[in-house]
Amino acid sequence: MSALIRPAKTSDIKKIRTIIDAYVSGRRLLAKETVTLFESVQEFTVAEVDSEVVGCGALHVLWEDLAEVRTVAVIESMQGKGIGHTILENILARAKEIGVKKVFCLTFETKFFGSHGFTEIQGSPVEPDVYAQLLRSYDAGIAEFLDLESVKPNTLGNTRMLKIL
Repeated sequence: MSALIRPAKTSDIKKIRTIIDAYVSGRRLLAKETVTLFESVQEFTVAEVDSEVVGCGALHVLWEDLAEVRTVAVIESMQGKGIGHTILENILARAKEIGVKKVFCLTFETKFFGSHGFTEIQGSPVEPDVYAQLLRSYDAGIAEFLDLESVKPNTLGNTRMLKIL
């Protein structure tokens, strides 16, 4: 069995919502509003098996050479079949295509991301002038990347990881 990996469509959002919700209650993924999913549909990649969306993941650009991998998830019945790995590899390839040199994630799945070359980070791996610019963003992902105290109650226990492409 192989999965078709493709850009998400607006018609996929209901299924993406269902996939994400299965992980929110266990605090493995942060909850996202449906409107946020529609607003970021162009960032999402989905995996399809037999015409059914079974997994998703997103690439969110933070800065000129920096992006975040978000919301990588696969339905439980399809786990262990390499679909999540394929989604992530597709996202990393897309990051390279658009000029990203560093990819960040905030995760409980350190083994999964570690197997793709992500390593745990401390502090901020950007120059002070970029840090100052990023502080101006309202995006929660940037606050997580910068390890700001304001987001720690929502991300307690997650590990900040980075991969250099």
